[in-house]
Amino acid sequence: MASKEGVYRITEIVGTSKTSWEDATKNAIETASKTLRDLRVAEVTKLDCKVERGKVVAYRSRVSLSFKYEG
Repeated sequence: MASKEGVYRITEIVGTSKTSWEDATKNAIETASKTLRDLRVAEVTKLDCKVERGKVVAYRSRVSLSFKYEG
């Protein structure tokens, strides 16, 4: 029987959006998936926003991504 064990790395990224935290998270994951293969889990660890002159101008989502090392 083949082993299902593996080694994973966790990296933290920040996505941004002018419309929502959901879009910021989606942007982060979709951009990371262009260079990282075999993404397994995405965990949103922090949400914040950029404010200018009393108005929200950007939403930011900090995401921890795990991916499997190939071997």
